[in-house]
Amino acid sequence: MRLLSYNIHKGIGGRDRRYRIQRIIDVIERENPDLVCLQEVTRLAPRCRRDDQPSMLADYFNARMAFQQNVHYREGGYGNLVLSRWPFVEKHQISLRHKQKKPRGAQLVVADTPEGSLRLVNWHLGLAEDERRWQASRLLLHHLFRRSEGVPTLVVGDANDWRNSLAGDVFRPRDFVQVTSPPSRFRSFPAYFPVGSLDKVFCRGAIRVRNATVIRHVLTKQASDHLPLVVDFHLERSPAEGKSPRVPAS
Repeated sequence: MRLLSYNIHKGIGGRDRRYRIQRIIDVIERENPDLVCLQEVTRLAPRCRRDDQPSMLADYFNARMAFQQNVHYREGGYGNLVLSRWPFVEKHQISLRHKQKKPRGAQLVVADTPEGSLRLVNWHLGLAEDERRWQASRLLLHHLFRRSEGVPTLVVGDANDWRNSLAGDVFRPRDFVQVTSPPSRFRSFPAYFPVGSLDKVFCRGAIRVRNATVIRHVLTKQASDHLPLVVDFHLERSPAEGKSPRVPAS
């Protein structure tokens, strides 16, 4: 199975500042993912020709869709989008707004894949370190662990974690493994000259990761201000409770 995570910057190029949603479509289509987790997806915003991007993308890829609008403009707004080849068993929207900071959120879905149930979290975290720690802790303590711990889980998206502190401080104590490690191999921002490993993937449970990579080519350097991440993985057939996921050696 293949997952793609991508902050699409509303379909606006990172350098040319042109709105070209077709470039985003072309990037996704080239990778042929089964699951797509997008951040900064707009709906009915004047800057983006009032396009309903969630519906456009779901229709183009003939996919199941879950959309969470976190930021509201006077007209339209933007948020997170999950697309899936397979049906959703559960869909939840979680607010991660910290105090009076910019609204942030996470989507929690359970997809019925051919290899079994997969719990998938798509999020976009804040810019301040204390804000991100609060958001990650809130998600893990108050939402994920209230549900069955036996379901293999992936947490993906734009973590804005410049210092790469979330893995050790928040995720590792709760038996999550960072797939996008070492950070030097997963620099994704800014797309035209990536220096920061902001887009991350964490997993827990009976998941075997075959490969994880940042996609770098001419189009990904133009289409957004972030590069996309792709993860190829399988669910173990006979998972043991709390079993740590296997990831490729660095």
